[in-house]
Amino acid sequence: MGKPDAEGHGPSDGLPDLPPEWGRVVVPDDASALADEAAQIRRELRRAAGSPRPHRVLVLPMLVLLIALLTTLAGLLAVTWPRAPRSTDRPTSTPSVPPVTLTGRALPALDLVDAGQAPVPLRGLLPAMIILVDGCPCPDVVTEAVAAAPAGVTVVTVTGGRTVTPPPVHGVRALADPAGGLRSFLGQPARPGTATALLVDRAGTVTRVLPELGPIDAYREDLSALAA
Repeated sequence: MGKPDAEGHGPSDGLPDLPPEWGRVVVPDDASALADEAAQIRRELRRAAGSPRPHRVLVLPMLVLLIALLTTLAGLLAVTWPRAPRSTDRPTSTPSVPPVTLTGRALPALDLVDAGQAPVPLRGLLPAMIILVDGCPCPDVVTEAVAAAPAGVTVVTVTGGRTVTPPPVHGVRALADPAGGLRSFLGQPARPGTATALLVDRAGTVTRVLPELGPIDAYREDLSALAA
């Protein structure tokens, strides 16, 4: 049981004993008598609340929470950010220029056809300037080539399929290539608006390839050399 207080009175019934080091505990009849002690306790609590130590304790958890929040937001942005639609269109490939190694190679023994569908051995027309006009009739450059061709050099125009395109001027041998063997030899498809030419000497060797037939000055010397 409890010990008597300083007045020799025992503890109240039902209340625990108070520590002896507290000394005599006096409960005033008026609570205002404890105002000074309450004010002192409030000042001590405010000083404890204003101490920098609690702030230092709270800074680390707040930083961890902020980093986690930023990481989550970055992940959400990476997933939901609108992306440019992937193009399904295939890039248009530009026809490659015939390889340089084509020069010096032998012209294949190809049989073309004339307007009457009669076979014509291409090597039987050498030396020749062979102009492929399946991408463009290009009458201007064909006419210029005929005018510059030396005697003994045949100017041949070749179209695809079996339809022979009438030549723009007299002196042109117009043929068609139903099997596409000449285009296969060049290794490139026809290009709209472009005529391609080969210069072949009498031995059947390709001396020059003109991927895009242009002004006569660009190949005049090579054309003249075919007559040698």
